[in-house]
Amino acid sequence: MNKTLGMLLYLMANQVNVFSQTKPILKTELPTALDGVFTNDQVASVTEVYANQCAACHGRDLRGTEGGTALVGERFLTKWKNKTLRDLYVYTKTTMPKTQPNAFDEKTYTALIAFVLNGNGFPAGEKHLSFKNPSEKILMGMAPPSRVSMGFRPALVNNKPKTIEAEWKQHRGDFASTNYSPLDQINESNVSQMKIAWRWKTDNFGPNPEFYFKSTPLMVKGILYTTAGLSRSVAAIDGETGETLWTFRLDEKERKAYVPRQNSGRGVAYWEDKVNGKDKIVFVSPSFQLVALDAQTGHLVSDFGENGIVDLKKGLDSQLDPSTSTIGSTSPPIIVNDVIVIGSSFPVGLAPTSKTQVRGDILGYDVKTGKKIWTFHTIPQAGELGNETWKQESWKYTGNAGAWAPLTADPDLGYVYLPLEAPTGDFYGGHRPGDNLFSQSLVCLNAKTGERVWHYQLVHHDIWDYDLPAPPILADIQVDGKPIKAVVQVTKQAFAFVFDRITGQPVWPIEEKPVPKSSVPGEITSPTQPFPTKPAPFDRQGYSDDILVDFSPEIKKEAQKIAAKFHKGPLYTPVNLYNPPQELGTLMIPDAVGGANWQGGVVDPETGVLYVSSSTVLRPMSIEAAPKGAGDMDYVAFLGSSRIGPYGLPLVKPPYGRITAIDLNKGEHQWMVPNSDTPEWVKNIPALKSLKIPRTGSPERVGMLVTKSLLFAGEGSGLYASDGGGGKVFRAHDKATGKIISEINLPANQTGVPMTYSINGKQYIVVAVGAVGHPGELVALSL
Repeated sequence: MNKTLGMLLYLMANQVNVFSQTKPILKTELPTALDGVFTNDQVASVTEVYANQCAACHGRDLRGTEGGTALVGERFLTKWKNKTLRDLYVYTKTTMPKTQPNAFDEKTYTALIAFVLNGNGFPAGEKHLSFKNPSEKILMGMAPPSRVSMGFRPALVNNKPKTIEAEWKQHRGDFASTNYSPLDQINESNVSQMKIAWRWKTDNFGPNPEFYFKSTPLMVKGILYTTAGLSRSVAAIDGETGETLWTFRLDEKERKAYVPRQNSGRGVAYWEDKVNGKDKIVFVSPSFQLVALDAQTGHLVSDFGENGIVDLKKGLDSQLDPSTSTIGSTSPPIIVNDVIVIGSSFPVGLAPTSKTQVRGDILGYDVKTGKKIWTFHTIPQAGELGNETWKQESWKYTGNAGAWAPLTADPDLGYVYLPLEAPTGDFYGGHRPGDNLFSQSLVCLNAKTGERVWHYQLVHHDIWDYDLPAPPILADIQVDGKPIKAVVQVTKQAFAFVFDRITGQPVWPIEEKPVPKSSVPGEITSPTQPFPTKPAPFDRQGYSDDILVDFSPEIKKEAQKIAAKFHKGPLYTPVNLYNPPQELGTLMIPDAVGGANWQGGVVDPETGVLYVSSSTVLRPMSIEAAPKGAGDMDYVAFLGSSRIGPYGLPLVKPPYGRITAIDLNKGEHQWMVPNSDTPEWVKNIPALKSLKIPRTGSPERVGMLVTKSLLFAGEGSGLYASDGGGGKVFRAHDKATGKIISEINLPANQTGVPMTYSINGKQYIVVAVGAVGHPGELVALSL
């Protein structure tokens, strides 16, 4: 065969045009977009996704807007015709949506590519487009056979009815404050695929941004309801998309200057009108006004109180100036059998200016009319039970003793459970001698009448600021074969007190044990305090050299030198006077913020297991004489930094924060894990680089959510920045062992308690986040 004939046969075999003046092109075996590599079903599956997530930038007809380029037409085709669809897929996945790349799963991004191909006139086929095989390549190919219409496309209107599989009608999920949901669409097998579904921001709700955003929204009938911003606006949000449906803001005018806790609060309450269908959103404003809104419109309910508003200050028995009196509420009310029950909060009590303060009475109002029904005096007045525990008639002027934490109820019994706080002031009680009922007590009331059913005081004559900081949790448990309707109260001092919620009898014995006396002049401490025999404490209590940081012998020795400068002792050691250089204060553990705090615990009602988060902080506190001319308090308190150990470490050894699982049927601990990895401020200490540091956790309490499948917990807000807490990681734990199943990074630190719900067969988990420089927002997670 001659060379010319051989070359001709070669070119014919490889289908090369021998008459072409251009370079020869070899035939490719790769499929192209003209081969029907996607289906119409794929296109239809993301019509709503494109309309909701992409059309704002790229236009409803894919022809672009001021905010985004066109996805149809010659320019688009020219850009991509010599590239593969995988190239287009990777580009789309890593850059879109603009504000949140990688927000969708592989299936959704693939269907969006099919949607774009369809918009450009490429033909659909019988086989789904798929990029699961990373080596698979599909060429964009030549332009489609027909030009794309330039006609107007109407916007998509979603009129499909919603199906609601699970709601979140109460602040902690239910009246029992369990923070539990039976949902398990998100489970151990797929939780690693959880992504951000939508974000809702609070930047402009208030005169300035709020960074410590503590709200837990409710979800009823597909709509989320939340408070937001320093003005405590209320918003309704679409549970699927995060769209704002309505907002309400109450202008409190001159009252704003005397708000004790200026923040968005922890949320709202919802009342379902089963007769007329006129559901209400009920919340307490920063300056202590009760507000009722129409759940559908956000308008004030005209026949509730005075055009939708009740001045709670006027409802208190004591005569208060409605503008200047410093009482409010940061927690939502609870609505029990048509009665709104309301607690209260006050300014921080380290250094009150006067022993005379507003009393934190509990109020009950009719949810239909806004009329007051009853008042429960948290500091018993003349002739009332417990009045004798306020010696020297201190009941006449002492204040506080409110319920600033969320409340819990058993509607079947008709009972509401109150976690009460300390009286004025937090660390000195010389002007209020006696045990001081009902401060620091768990109190059970009849919700209809406000009458006391039972109570148990958990701290006598408190001078440690050991408020009952979290909602009591109800659980039906089995103890030694006996069924018990129980209520458990977690505390700052790291106890879990468990009672029969009907009778108030302790499930396990509570012993009165001797505690140290105070050396502060005028202070008469209680000789004993109650100690539960079960469960064991869930965090460290009281000082000993054994709890000091001991990463190395040298570090432990230095920690002992530092600790020697302070007064110290077991749990309930009173804070002593500041007398430098001999006495620099008292080392408290747990300190005044816990132990447990407002995030509290959660309970799995199926197993009876309590999960509680706590912080392990050893903090110096001191008492000093009140400044002259600053009021009539004899002494005030000062709070120190916890990181006074070697190299700026905490004096106490890790874990600095923990999550503990407690079986309430047995009163026994199941497991404990640190609440986070080792913080950078520990890892980056040069002297520790050569040491093996365990997973330390961080000094933080974290909000948790328990579902049928998993326990979810973040890393906390980092509010107490000097302690070194807070973080962006949100984790799913195995409920039985505490093992970490999966982690996801949030946009900022977790600041609120998570909640969950399901709409149209899709489970969402929503959590509030925020941080210094990052205003609060709600983040919705889903598969």
